[in-house]
Amino acid sequence: MSSDACSKDDLLEETRTDSGIDSYRSILKSEEPREPSTDFSGPRDKCSIVDERLDSAYGSSSITVESLSDMVDDFSLSSANEEQAQGSELSEKEHFLTTITDDGDTILHLAIIHEDEFIAQELIQLFPKEVLDIQNDLYQSPLHLATYLDLADIVKSLIDKGASLELQDQDGNTALHVACQHGQKECTTEMTRGVSPSKLAQVFRTQNWRGLACLHLAALNRQHQILKLLMKKGADPNIQEGTSGKTALHLAVELHDITLVKLLLSNGANVDAVMFNGCTPLHLAVGRQDAAIANLLCQFGADKMLRNMEDETALDLADGNDDILALFPFDDIQISGRSVVGVKF
Repeated sequence: MSSDACSKDDLLEETRTDSGIDSYRSILKSEEPREPSTDFSGPRDKCSIVDERLDSAYGSSSITVESLSDMVDDFSLSSANEEQAQGSELSEKEHFLTTITDDGDTILHLAIIHEDEFIAQELIQLFPKEVLDIQNDLYQSPLHLATYLDLADIVKSLIDKGASLELQDQDGNTALHVACQHGQKECTTEMTRGVSPSKLAQVFRTQNWRGLACLHLAALNRQHQILKLLMKKGADPNIQEGTSGKTALHLAVELHDITLVKLLLSNGANVDAVMFNGCTPLHLAVGRQDAAIANLLCQFGADKMLRNMEDETALDLADGNDDILALFPFDDIQISGRSVVGVKF
């Protein structure tokens, strides 16, 4: 399929069943963002549409939770002797345990999908990091799946064992993106605890195929606690999304979420951050006739005279709203950068 064939709706709504998860859409919350994200139409080369399908092993009589347990127990008892006999090569039993299904899932993927935490924990301890980072046909790692299902203990074990935080799924989301989007606070905590600042900074900068970083997804989905945690861990509150240059503050203004606006401003968000078209948060607040947020932005020192690429100030967008016009007293009017107050005509 050519990249041009992928529409915006392809990026906003899942149309297939997740490999290994009986109903992808029933487990995940809708990925359709609120109003602010309708501008987003990120790179198309990564997206694809495939027929709805089920995991080849999930629900199969040949692989059940009980059989998974038997295989893991058998492997645990015999692995030490086999490693001595086989040297550095994988034993036949280990090779079986790391076999990939037709949908790209390892047995660890399947254990997580079945939400069998005991088996998953056993496998995490048995497998090397390389196996923990295997991605299925939807580019989901075990860490992605554990996060989707909000299995915080599994997430912790994967992180402790060295599972990569930087892997991206078919939508460009890291596991941390998933946690931010769906409000998995405990998973977010585990993925940011004890991780080096440099590694976290890389993940915080990563954009999915719609141009959204973790902070943007937290803002769009009103995940206030997660957003606060990300900024505490060093996430840049002024990072711009990749399609129109909005910061989390722009998104909060568009959502009319005054609590989120205040949270961002109190944690270092630039009140005068500009989008690619030159619009500041104040432009957006006034344009949406939101006097309360416009007033809050002014209290935090928003520059009322900044112009966008259409040469408009925020006042130009007031459209006769008296509550908003009251925020722009005449002593703010300037000509050629000089106040007109006290000037005699």
